[in-house]
Amino acid sequence: MAGFLVILFPILLMVFILFMQKVEEPLRKVVTERDIEDFLDHANQSELDTMVRDGTDSAVHRFRLRRRGNRPKNGRKTDS
Repeated sequence: MAGFLVILFPILLMVFILFMQKVEEPLRKVVTERDIEDFLDHANQSELDTMVRDGTDSAVHRFRLRRRGNRPKNGRKTDS
């Protein structure tokens, strides 16, 4: 039984570490205070609705896409 645990523990530890990497990845993308100020100064109504509905990260992402001239995921071009 002890030999089984010695073999199983490192495998379970590696699986846990890989899982935690997937959980941590979205947390690494930091939205700065300057990004929020720029967003609030220049966001359109659709982006503000996204902020209320989905949160700051989604809204700032959509705002950055519009500023770069890309279309949002739903395929509609947002107003400037």
